[in-house]
Amino acid sequence: MEERSVTHSTFVIERNYPSPVEKVYAAFSDPKKKRRWFVEGEGFNVNKFETDFRVGGQEHSEFTGDQPVKGAKFTNETVFQDIVPNQRIVFAYTMAMNEKRISASLATIELVSLGKETKLVFTEQGAFFEGADGPQMREQGWKELLGQLAKELER
Repeated sequence: MEERSVTHSTFVIERNYPSPVEKVYAAFSDPKKKRRWFVEGEGFNVNKFETDFRVGGQEHSEFTGDQPVKGAKFTNETVFQDIVPNQRIVFAYTMAMNEKRISASLATIELVSLGKETKLVFTEQGAFFEGADGPQMREQGWKELLGQLAKELER
């Protein structure tokens, strides 16, 4: 029997964007905008991206890339748990690498209006299984994604 392990971790990333909260929220709720910053990053090939942005709705993405394992196929399965427009998005998601589940997480995005700017607070509580990228790499991945979001907001 193969050895099974799990690592639990929580991390928080805070970021301010020079865009109004409605524009930041739209980058999550509009499928075309989200696809651009969330799955079309440099070094990744998108095989599939579908999203149904509503409470109980699902999002599915499949991609191959160079990180963390060159040529590996990654699958992201998300279910939106709570959505308060322009304020909060809560979602549960699992990640798989080459058909093997590597993590399960609950994430919350909080948006705070600062007039013409928005403070975004991202909190993830995750369970990372054997063979996973681990909490440090996942946090770094989200930091990179939120950097891509900044580029999307400049459009």
